[in-house]
Amino acid sequence: MKQVTINNSFITLIVLDYGAVIQKILVKDKNGNSTNVVVGYDYPSKYLNDEFYLGACVGRYAGRISNGGFEIDREEFYVASENGVHLHGGKEGFSKKHWKIIEVNYKNDPYVKLEYRSKHLEEGYPGNLTATVTYKLVNNYLHITHEATTDRSTVINLTNHSYFRLDNEDFIDDYDLQLNCPELLETTRQLLPTGATQSVRGTEYDFIKNRRIGSTRLDTPFAIDLSSEKVGKVMSHKTGISMEVYTNQPAVVIYTPEAFPGICFETQNYPDAPNQKHFPNSILRPGEKYHNIAIFKFDLVH
Repeated sequence: MKQVTINNSFITLIVLDYGAVIQKILVKDKNGNSTNVVVGYDYPSKYLNDEFYLGACVGRYAGRISNGGFEIDREEFYVASENGVHLHGGKEGFSKKHWKIIEVNYKNDPYVKLEYRSKHLEEGYPGNLTATVTYKLVNNYLHITHEATTDRSTVINLTNHSYFRLDNEDFIDDYDLQLNCPELLETTRQLLPTGATQSVRGTEYDFIKNRRIGSTRLDTPFAIDLSSEKVGKVMSHKTGISMEVYTNQPAVVIYTPEAFPGICFETQNYPDAPNQKHFPNSILRPGEKYHNIAIFKFDLVH
């Protein structure tokens, strides 16, 4: 397993070739102390048995797919499902693959670029797909760019699955959270979209105005207000570290697990878009390029 470290005067980023995992993001807190703001393992080998997708690139389709598969151009494709739900690309998915480090730049605006080639019918998905993810540091911003091409029509939805913990506390209840998300996707008990959206106003999922997370626990797909590419902001009062999130994607799944403190911002297309025809398009065709951008801006609030 290979490990790459890039840094500038604001951020130090450590990336693994396994799962294209973000192992650590180090930024300074309000007292000048270096703080790792993502949940992860100190030893890379621990990721081999990780069940939480810690810091990984998730694909070929992040999130959930219903009905055991999907149809493209009247041809049906079947993917591994458990209790009727296909999750995060299947039994292994991209998060359990060894990616190839194809480029590293240590100079101005340092970056590392990784590639994974997914073969036709891997996990049931059609097409030979070439996917890349680039992690780039620009001042106090981390840019994550997912790109992909295919030799036959397929579905795709990539995201980074880092759990952010802006301090070393055992809870995130005191974090401030603001989401530029006026609607959420209505889901079943299995967290599959019904196809409908509903307003967050007046519900526990209303973070349109900045407020404490409190006891609210989320595993929730939100529709982003597309008039702005800003997803939202989270902040720890203990360290003074704040993080703003931006994306060109239409949705974000916010996940706060029960097992440990942390918050995921899974910027992506709508879950189950392959089976919901009125959801944003999830099909990638030959000659097209999939292009998914997520930007994380770190600041200090004194």
